Amino acid sequence: MCALIKKAINEKPVKPFLKWAGGKRQLLHHFAGMYPQVLQEGKIINYYEPFLGSGAVFFDIMQRFSIENALLSDINSDLVLTYQVIQAKVAELTDVLLKHEKKYLALNDTGRQHYFYEQRTLFNQEKLLVNSGTQTAKRVARAARLIFLNRTCYNGLFRVNAAGHFNTPAGDYKKPSICDAENLLAVSGLLGMATIKKAGFTTALKNIRPASFVYLDPPYRPLSKTASFTAYSKGAFGDEQQSKLAGIYRQLHEKGAALMLSNSDTKDKFFDRLYTGFHISRVPARRLINADASKRGHVQEIVVTNYDGPGLC
Repeated sequence: MCALIKKAINEKPVKPFLKWAGGKRQLLHHFAGMYPQVLQEGKIINYYEPFLGSGAVFFDIMQRFSIENALLSDINSDLVLTYQVIQAKVAELTDVLLKHEKKYLALNDTGRQHYFYEQRTLFNQEKLLVNSGTQTAKRVARAARLIFLNRTCYNGLFRVNAAGHFNTPAGDYKKPSICDAENLLAVSGLLGMATIKKAGFTTALKNIRPASFVYLDPPYRPLSKTASFTAYSKGAFGDEQQSKLAGIYRQLHEKGAALMLSNSDTKDKFFDRLYTGFHISRVPARRLINADASKRGHVQEIVVTNYDGPGLC
């Protein structure tokens, strides 16, 4: 890690570069006392996070503990592409973001609306044209466009429709931070030792290494029939997938991995039954992203570990 990246990390804590529904930044102070003792003792050197999202827990873990290898994955191809670009081409990315920022902030409200929808249209049109095999410049441009849209859309809500197209409307921020070059440089440094790939959780968790800590943050089970929001990517994550994940959780437990899982605390105690035999904690959280502002507020979430407090059983 070069001296400039070390300086950026040491001087200011690294934070998620995206606002993401379900992001865990607000819960990190709770998680600090819930990580396994073996992690704190330096006995864990491998980290897995198959539902990456904003990466808040990864960034926290990397700044606290001595992790040597990380496997980060998600099924959202654009999210994965953006992490890969930050990892390998952060200077080029910040150059493009700075251009977006200068253009956007120089416009009046009407101009900003037009610019936002123009960029959203381009983002959706290019979806099939940009993949892991295309030119670097196109990948950088798409990653920059995702970050721009995330920073300027309504309430930072990344949402796609049935066709997989980003459809969140424009926000009305007065001075959004579109290019945080210092943080992006530090993020790139932390991603330097990570393998980042598009994968479902079953693929990502195959053949995990010994001495591993796995953090699982799947799309949350809705608290009510009208509260569902799982559209971070095309497809759904229902009770069948939740149950399949619980089965893999038990398999990983038998292999000796340290495990931590987050989800919603539903009234029917679905997860209490699904994770019988494991330690279940409940933590207060705030729903910061909702299209209906009246529904943003305090809720309770569960944290399932295969250790009772810090330290493996």
